[in-house]
Order: sequence, then structure tokens, then C-alpha cells
Amino acid sequence: MVNSERAKNGCGPLRIDPKLQAAAQAHSDDMAARNYYEHDTPEGVDPGTRMTRAGYSWKSWGENIYESPHDPATAMAGWMESPAHRDNILDCSYKDTGVGVNLSANGPWWTEDFAAPQ
Repeated sequence: MVNSERAKNGCGPLRIDPKLQAAAQAHSDDMAARNYYEHDTPEGVDPGTRMTRAGYSWKSWGENIYESPHDPATAMAGWMESPAHRDNILDCSYKDTGVGVNLSANGPWWTEDFAAPQ
């Protein structure tokens, strides 16, 4: 769905990167386990730091999070209606992505990380 929106706007497709996938899944799992909804963890760890800790060497990054959509299409529609989230999806400088979802009863919790490699 993300690559379809990118193609409509002249951007190349994103590649799924296993390191970004791990960072995104870990953040969704952490938000679910500790019941918070923020890009930064309660300790102040930001998405770029999480991506670095997962082993991804980036020159730029973005992150979309969402709590409660029960399917990817609803999450994607919400992101496309939000200017900041839409900007991440349509940023042609990003080349890689990773998506994590935690389906806990207090969620679901969605995270999509975007990055341009160094």
C-alpha cells in the first residue's frame, strides 16, 4: 500500500529492511507492553536511536505510529489523511522501510520506520 501511494507521487518503491523491521516491531511491542503511545520511549529513546541500535546506518529517518486500527488499510488511510505521516510515506529520499504490528487487546499498535541509508 505504501509503495502504491509512492508510485502515484513519483517516488520509487521502498525496500523492506530486516533491521528496520526489527526496530519497528520492537517499538510496537514496547508500546503495547507498557501502554504508551509516543515516538520516543518513556526513557526518551527516539526512533533514530532505535534504528541505530538495530544495526541500521541511516542518514535520515521518519516514523509513523498508530494505535487501534484493526487492519492495514485503515492504518494506511489514517496516515494518508495526516500531513506529517503522509510526508513520511511520500518522502522520495527514503529507500528502506520496516513495519511492526502488535495485536494486543489494548491496541493494535502499528509502527512503520522509514530511512535513507548512509
